[in-house]
Amino acid sequence: MDFEDTPEEADFRAEVRAWLAKTAPAFSGGVGGLMRSVRSPEELAKAKQWQAQKAEARYAKIMWPKEYGGMDGTPIQNVIYAQEEAKYDVPNGPFVIGLGMCIPTVIAHGSEADRARYVEPALHGREIWCQLFSEPAAGSDLAGIRTRAERDGDDWIINGQKIWTSGAHYSDFGILVTRSDPTVAKHKGLTFFYLDMKSPGVEIKPIRQISGASNFNEVYFTNVRIPDSQRLGAPGQGWQVSLTTLMNERAAIGGADTGVGIRELIELARAIELPDGPAIGNAAVREKIADWHIQAEGLKYTGFRSITALSKGQTPGPENSITKAVSAARGQDLAAFAMELMELGGVLRDSALLPFEAGFQEQWLSSPASRIAGGTDEILRNIIAERVLGLPGDIRVDKDIPFNELPTGAG
Repeated sequence: MDFEDTPEEADFRAEVRAWLAKTAPAFSGGVGGLMRSVRSPEELAKAKQWQAQKAEARYAKIMWPKEYGGMDGTPIQNVIYAQEEAKYDVPNGPFVIGLGMCIPTVIAHGSEADRARYVEPALHGREIWCQLFSEPAAGSDLAGIRTRAERDGDDWIINGQKIWTSGAHYSDFGILVTRSDPTVAKHKGLTFFYLDMKSPGVEIKPIRQISGASNFNEVYFTNVRIPDSQRLGAPGQGWQVSLTTLMNERAAIGGADTGVGIRELIELARAIELPDGPAIGNAAVREKIADWHIQAEGLKYTGFRSITALSKGQTPGPENSITKAVSAARGQDLAAFAMELMELGGVLRDSALLPFEAGFQEQWLSSPASRIAGGTDEILRNIIAERVLGLPGDIRVDKDIPFNELPTGAG
């Protein structure tokens, strides 16, 4: 494992550092991570300005071809930029889904006209995309969706409901997976589209979360017409198209920021006084910190394995699934312990009064979503068990049964 930059990588890192030092400070603050809510039109405008700056410098999507606004860069260049940008609190959140999941799907399965029309505006932040996948009865089991798509000449008529759609309330477009044929097995009867979120019949209802934010939404479709020209992939092949999105999603979510961490916890423990002295000197507190430090180091060096593989032009192994499975739960546990150290102050949320602008409180409230988005803990463990360790797969009693014959629990 080689932790040092090659001369070419060092030159690129210096170039990125210089550009960020000059450009990023003006955009620091505001909506950063995927789980943070856009709180005002001003925040969204600031995020769009930052995205436009990145795109102009070709840093927005380094590995994309130059014809799509990238720089034909290498995976390791992408890693280097991400490492350097992480030092700044810049507003990337509104674009994680569109550029990390939606537009790659359009590039892979859309027409040349689609790519010409949608890639550049999304890359420059002028248009924002969302992902319309989960439903009330189909979360982790994406193939169990019930939103219907029925052919009507050159159009498709869409009826149904999606839920937990991040950013739908400020998105211009969305990608949508539907059930077009209920007479075949559930993975085979799906069809995939993109649509204008202002289409007649689309109703968006923000969900008020326990944290007070409203980043997620319910989206209802009532006789929504989508032209067949906005179909991605063949009818009935929506699952194959969805896999493109899901593979990109795991990488995008796994790379999202995780908020406060071990450094902040150590600083908090130094500041808090317990009956026997500063918390940092308490044996039980030190044991907890040591455990999380070990986890942090394990995650760091696991990430270095991916970086080393990328640097050598190789494909990384299962590191991303392992990293997300560990880091999401770790972030929740660490934040809960920090709040416990604050005693009664831990239940407050006033950013002006609490350490790190109530960062531990916000992380604890948003952490359940982090353990669901991009693959639940259970799904990730199944992936690791079946595809990495080679353990037997779960028994699937619904395999090869037509979707409309599956028991629903009704009656």
